[in-house]
Amino acid sequence: MTATRSAGPEVLAGSCAQALSAAAGAAAPISLEEVVSEAALMTRVDKKFLLTAGQFTELMSRLGDDFRIMQIGERRMFTYESVYFDTPDLEMFTAHKQGRRRRYKIRTRTYADSGLCMFEAKFKGLRGQTVKHRIPYELGERDTINSEASGFLSEQLRTEYNQELPYLEAVMRSDYVRGTLVNPLDEERLTCDVNLVYSHDGTVVHGPDLFVIETKTAAGRGAADSALAKMGIRPVSMSKYCIGIALLHPHLAANKWSRLLKQHFSWNRIAQPA
Repeated sequence: MTATRSAGPEVLAGSCAQALSAAAGAAAPISLEEVVSEAALMTRVDKKFLLTAGQFTELMSRLGDDFRIMQIGERRMFTYESVYFDTPDLEMFTAHKQGRRRRYKIRTRTYADSGLCMFEAKFKGLRGQTVKHRIPYELGERDTINSEASGFLSEQLRTEYNQELPYLEAVMRSDYVRGTLVNPLDEERLTCDVNLVYSHDGTVVHGPDLFVIETKTAAGRGAADSALAKMGIRPVSMSKYCIGIALLHPHLAANKWSRLLKQHFSWNRIAQPA
């Protein structure tokens, strides 16, 4: 992990990006329309894994031809930009750190290759499920919560948790490159993220040359989960948002992620001056 001052995040190349490109080129394609109709998975069970390039290549070999790569136009790998919102005292980060049952994340997500932008609210539901709600959003407003998004979010918070909307502000941006593999028969998705970059107020932090793999299933265990288990790779307790906040604010206690951060992100907590 390296921290630098920059006008904007620069996406770096690495062995994982090369492994993703090779896998994306070899897989059969599936269109976005097919993904939405057959494996949208707005309510699902998510599990995250950290893999090296070699482990990812082995996983692809184990999965065989059941998974297809999402393709839009001629592209199979896409640059994502997410702007996360939290309270000024990072209440949502604290809720995730403490493992509160009622917790959520708010972000805008921009698909940089197309300019499409969405406003998204992700809630932790019953039995560990993730429930996502989203609406189309104006690209030029992706760093703010406009009146339409505020009304949408207020309604979702009342419906999900019977809570009022707090004051929120943009606290972090993350950029990465993603390939999405889909098994349409089992409604299973596998998102494969590389080149992770976090930034806020001119501070930029690059993640390690590792895959952040996320399995998304309706039933909670799919073919990718089984293949990873056979490889001896266990899921990790990891939120890209919370990891990013910890890296950008090393004086904050990271609790449940501290071991992961030290092992994979070269993180060490910096004590605040008395």
